[in-house]
Amino acid sequence: MSITTPAPASQRAPGASPNRATWTAITAIVPMVWGTTYIATTHLLPEGHPLFAAMMRSLPAGAIALLIARQLPRGAWWWRSLVLGTLNMGAFFPLLFVAAQELPGGVAATLGAAQPIVVAFLAVVILHERLSVRRVCWGVLGMSGVALVVLGPDAAMSPVGVIAGLTGAVSMGTGVVLTKKWGRPEGVSPISLAGWQLAAAGLVLLLPALLIDGVPPDIDGAAWLGYAWLGIAGALVAYTIWFAGIRRLPVTATALLGLLSPLVAAILGAAIAGESLTPVQLLGFALALVAMLAGQLPSSAARSAQRGRSSSPMGSVG
Repeated sequence: MSITTPAPASQRAPGASPNRATWTAITAIVPMVWGTTYIATTHLLPEGHPLFAAMMRSLPAGAIALLIARQLPRGAWWWRSLVLGTLNMGAFFPLLFVAAQELPGGVAATLGAAQPIVVAFLAVVILHERLSVRRVCWGVLGMSGVALVVLGPDAAMSPVGVIAGLTGAVSMGTGVVLTKKWGRPEGVSPISLAGWQLAAAGLVLLLPALLIDGVPPDIDGAAWLGYAWLGIAGALVAYTIWFAGIRRLPVTATALLGLLSPLVAAILGAAIAGESLTPVQLLGFALALVAMLAGQLPSSAARSAQRGRSSSPMGSVG
């Protein structure tokens, strides 16, 4: 008599874990929090200090994470933390603020929505994965949906803003893929990994922020609230969850969750401005959400591999 037992977790197909849906839902919270960045920046922070804002978002959060985790990088993780911190935050944060200042919010958000497409191609080059044409298509559909939601007839193009927006998408996209490639050292918590990168980004930005931007002369209570929100919720908590999710989810599917960020930004903008959403914008919401949800589904090859492993009599005893 044979008793068939499930295959060990190490032998299951990637993405076949029953926890994938849970981790997808948890990780999706992160881009929703990031969707508040534009509102917090424009309504709370002093204008004209993108480097200082980026430094305030990363360095204090990194210091807090290091105090909580009490772990420092070892060996190659010193330079890896510097590379990842620069790509994910040190370069991305200022470019995000520059794009938001130089472009209408809708244009900046649409350029940022290109990140899933960037990640899909970088995964081929860096991770040596097969190109997921399906997820590239969902990325294009999602970007189109975001464009319908946030682009208006008065959308103007600034070359500086466009370059900053696209460079920011490539910067963080590269950081996401390298985070997936390098993983996390044994015994290191997600908050430690986030802290290493945030601290590295803050140190990279410290001198440019002080020498180029300087300290804003009019930091009031609202500005401190904005810095605290972007640093604690938008960086410390968000990146801790984000890196944990990247480790457990397919990298391109995780990047597609980023479509939630401009959608949340549009909702908050409409709510604060008291505007109603047009039928075209509602269509855009539907397209972006369909693309994001469809991009989370495993490929047919992954499903076949999962079925093959679940039907295999591994671990059976006679």
